This record gives sequence, structure tokens and C-alpha cells, in this order.
Amino acid sequence: QVQLVESGGGLVQPGGSLRLSCAASGRVFSLYSMAWYRQAPGKQRELVARITWSGSTNYADSVKGRFTISRDNAKNTVYLQMNSLKPEDTAVYYCNAAFEGNGYWGQGTQVTVSS
Repeated sequence: QVQLVESGGGLVQPGGSLRLSCAASGRVFSLYSMAWYRQAPGKQRELVARITWSGSTNYADSVKGRFTISRDNAKNTVYLQMNSLKPEDTAVYYCNAAFEGNGYWGQGTQVTVSS
């Protein structure tokens, strides 16, 4: 069982920045594929960014050039640096871990972009 705890959400003005963190349990974190998803009201959950165990990354087109996913295996933590935030980035952001065919979710953290 993998437990994930997100933090770092909040209210930010358009053009601002936030960094989300997701701390994971488990002794083999370095083997997990980690991802950030988001879900806005009335919309389906969508993939924002993913980083594999080897460090390969991919991003949704809507966040390319603005968001950066990274991981620190020594701290069992994955990050999402979000810059140039837009109102349409407003959503609950969820951390996801994939390992040995299983997927695990955090409880989510709210990000609100508004003036």
C-alpha cells in the first residue's frame, strides 16, 4: 500500500506561481511512476504531468512551458512547479503513484487562480 500526501495548494493571482509537493510512503519510491492530475468542477480528471522512475517526463499541452514536474527520491517526494498560472488552472490537484500495475491517489489539494 502506498500513501500519498499532497501540500502546497492555495489561492494565487493570475500570473503567479505555486509549488505542489507530494510525499509518498514506501521503500521503493524510486521505482514508482509519479504523476499529477487535476479535476475542475464539472470536468473529468485529466493528466497534468508525469515523471517515470527513470526521470522521463511528459506534460499536457495546456501546461507545457509553464509547469515542471520533478522528483527527489531521497525525500520520497514529487513536485509540481506551476508558473504563469491562469484562471483555467483552477482545480483540485491529485498526486498519483503507479507501481507493479497498481495505482494510488492522494486526497487532493485545491489550487485557485483568481484576482
